[in-house]
Amino acid sequence: QVQLVESGGGAVQAGGSLRLSCAQSGYTYGYYCLGWFRQAPGKEREEVARIDIDGSIKYADSVKGRFTISQEGGNDKVLLEMNSLKLEDSAMYYCAVDLRRTCGDDWHDISRYNDWGQGTQVTVSS
Repeated sequence: QVQLVESGGGAVQAGGSLRLSCAQSGYTYGYYCLGWFRQAPGKEREEVARIDIDGSIKYADSVKGRFTISQEGGNDKVLLEMNSLKLEDSAMYYCAVDLRRTCGDDWHDISRYNDWGQGTQVTVSS
């Protein structure tokens, strides 16, 4: 059974840090592209960061310089280190994998991803 499980969310004050984790299991051949996304109440799901099978990384402009995506233990776990958190970073955070092709320029397109985790809530307060 394939599974993505996010963890590490929580409540933090503005300026603080959190580290999210996306653990994968059951994927025989791994992923081609893994993305972190977030969705705040009343808003569309938006891209945050992605890591490709070759290790290349991209970030949304809104998190560049504050968030860091990385792999741990091969590609079984992908971390999202979030620093200098802002109120507007509050959202449910999801990881998703594309099992068919590399990230490319359309990594922000949520429809291309095969599987999603259940999400982990991040709440930033003043």
